[in-house]
Amino acid sequence: MAKIHAIRTGLVQVRQAQMASKGHGLARVSNMLFDKDWTQWLPIYVWAIEQGDGVVLVDTGETARVHEPGYHPRWHPFYQRAVRFKVAPEDELGPQLRALGIKIGDVRHVILTHLHTDHAGGLRHVVGCKTWVHAAELAEARGPAGQLKGYLPNRWPKWWQPDALQFQDRRVGPFVHSGAISSDEEILVIPTPGHTPAHVSVLVQGSPSIFLAGDTSYTQSLLIEGKVDGVSPNEEISRETLTRIRELAHERPLVYLPSHDPESAARLEGKIILEDTPSRLPFVAA
Repeated sequence: MAKIHAIRTGLVQVRQAQMASKGHGLARVSNMLFDKDWTQWLPIYVWAIEQGDGVVLVDTGETARVHEPGYHPRWHPFYQRAVRFKVAPEDELGPQLRALGIKIGDVRHVILTHLHTDHAGGLRHVVGCKTWVHAAELAEARGPAGQLKGYLPNRWPKWWQPDALQFQDRRVGPFVHSGAISSDEEILVIPTPGHTPAHVSVLVQGSPSIFLAGDTSYTQSLLIEGKVDGVSPNEEISRETLTRIRELAHERPLVYLPSHDPESAARLEGKIILEDTPSRLPFVAA
């Protein structure tokens, strides 16, 4: 089975109502912006999958440039009220890969779960690498409309030309579509809409299988509870994705690794599987 590294590219802190939403409709957004309670500092993980024929990266993490004046738009309420970062230059993806002995020439593919800045901020470190993103996610994030939604397309490297992920009618448990990155189909990309409309996750098949979840939930406990985050634009779609992940874990041993869960690296190291849960948990309103 492929070897997977958890690479922490700094820390992020958000309001509690972003981690687990409070209320419904516009109230969810208001609560996320004005909640007085912050989360603990959360990791920003990138995953490096070492195979015999090269390395696959899942996300690129954040950049230390987030601390530069004007890097985040001053007019955007989310960046002014609802998020904090701690990212040092040595936390960035490039230095972290070098510390692992991985050269950028060893990287065959980069898969972006979505294009929020803490997942795409490290793009400058993957120059020359083949980068994959959901075409609908790219369209969602482009231009002034993308900035309104919280993306930072003006910060993407000008040389960056991503390829569109391709999905087939290849069922993986309750997920009806998937796309193979490796020829042996050990690494699959699965649409997991919710946190963003075209969010994807990466499944590394094995015993157990490893589910690199991006931001499908902020923690494993929130997945088990069926709690939707405060960013997801459509609660029902997000909740259905959480249900499908739990159903997949019911069908096969699965290690569930969200990008901001403080316990993700330990679960990866110990191959700690998501315990069997009912196929459909009742939704508990926040």
